Amino acid sequence: MKNQKFSKAHYDYLKKHRTIKALVLITQIAMLVVFLLGWELLSKHEIISSFFFSSPSRIAKTIGELYKSGELFYHTKITLNETLIGFAIATGVGFLVAYVLWYSNFLRRVSEPYLVVLNSLPKIALGPIIIIWFGAGDKAIIFMCILIVIIVTILNTLNSFTSCDNQLISLGRSLGASKNQIFFKLVLPHSLKDIISTLKVNVGLSFIGSIMGEMLVSKAGLGYLLTYGKQVANMHLVMTATVILCVLAALMYFAVALFEKIMKKHLK
Repeated sequence: MKNQKFSKAHYDYLKKHRTIKALVLITQIAMLVVFLLGWELLSKHEIISSFFFSSPSRIAKTIGELYKSGELFYHTKITLNETLIGFAIATGVGFLVAYVLWYSNFLRRVSEPYLVVLNSLPKIALGPIIIIWFGAGDKAIIFMCILIVIIVTILNTLNSFTSCDNQLISLGRSLGASKNQIFFKLVLPHSLKDIISTLKVNVGLSFIGSIMGEMLVSKAGLGYLLTYGKQVANMHLVMTATVILCVLAALMYFAVALFEKIMKKHLK
């Protein structure tokens, strides 16, 4: 091939990479199908209690009932809105705080022990205080979400910033680069991988925060469905809300993964 841009070995590598990627996806789907079929059969034949563990068919039926009553999208939308708002605020503010602490070594040394203490504090214990501050509504739930996510974001991002190669930073300084130029040209590209990993972690933490808040104060949302299902011993409803949460978390995770691909292409 006259116009061949890559060697045959490179094409073979790409083909092998695509094949492995397809096999991984097929295996993942097969594992999910086997899990659901096994769960359904075990529940149907009462090998496991359908009362305590429900079943995929009963969950699908419950989803249909929630859809017909209009509750499915109502509760899902509330939880998703609270989670997205909390995720966006905590991630954005956390990144800015990490940048300020990286910029000022004095502030970093002063605030570090406080950040560690705040991170180790059980956030659920602050629930009553948060309710008093913000009332029993969306603001309290979003604040709970922010509280859980923001400290992790600051610590992980700051740790990534400070782990940048000091020799490269010294070289940049010797060439007359300002601190902001060093940050945007050296530190930020170096930290991109860790920042994306932090975003992926924040997806799960954001849902934990919103569900915890809804369990404490809300009268709507998936956390409310979980609490209500537990109170009336309706495990079908509890498992249905859990499955919906898993789907939402997966979609949000894939959105972050797509953002990661876009950023990698942009930086090439």
